[in-house]
Amino acid sequence: MRYPPLLVARFLDRPNRFVAHVELGDVRETVHVCNTGRCRELLIPGCPVHLCPSSSPGRKTAYDLVAVTRQDGSIVNIDSRAPNRLMAEWLAGQDCDLIRPEQIFGSSRLDFYLEKQGQKIFLEVKGCTLEVDGQGYFPDAPTSRGARHLMELAAAAEAGHRAAVAFVIQMNGVDSVLPHARRDPAFAAAWDHAREKGVEFWMMLCRVEAQEIVITDRRILS
Repeated sequence: MRYPPLLVARFLDRPNRFVAHVELGDVRETVHVCNTGRCRELLIPGCPVHLCPSSSPGRKTAYDLVAVTRQDGSIVNIDSRAPNRLMAEWLAGQDCDLIRPEQIFGSSRLDFYLEKQGQKIFLEVKGCTLEVDGQGYFPDAPTSRGARHLMELAAAAEAGHRAAVAFVIQMNGVDSVLPHARRDPAFAAAWDHAREKGVEFWMMLCRVEAQEIVITDRRILS
């Protein structure tokens, strides 16, 4: 997945989850934040952020904030649209007989339904942008929707289907994800329930640059 040429700005503040104020050159801009999570560990006043010009005419904000440069110089992609796009690219090379996005199962709309070698596979995709001491965590903010998805996948597994949740790790140097039990105990409980029912947990490792992100490997949580 590749972006058009990005602009580098300096992050100032985030008045709400949808927009941020940045300094682009000598101009203060209001930009759209492509992630409704907290991102408090990333969006620190003064940090460099990467802006993608909007292609939507007449929009209130001219730029999307899609990535952050951390103090160590590494890039974290925070674009919540990226994980599904990356998974679609990756799945296209996996010899699936059928790839169908946005499949309804139970009361949820799961990201993908696959058929491969006679197997029916329900797949939900999550993006991981939170890292602590080299360990990835999800979520960075409570998500009742995420817990519901795991319960639906558990039901699919109980019904005899193959079910998986793929965590696309939107940073370099992280190869595993754990539930953030302190921040969202309900999601952590749903995680444990899904694993008990046979849901697969995929860690999708990525090579992340400001302008490009690509899945490089899949690891399955044992």
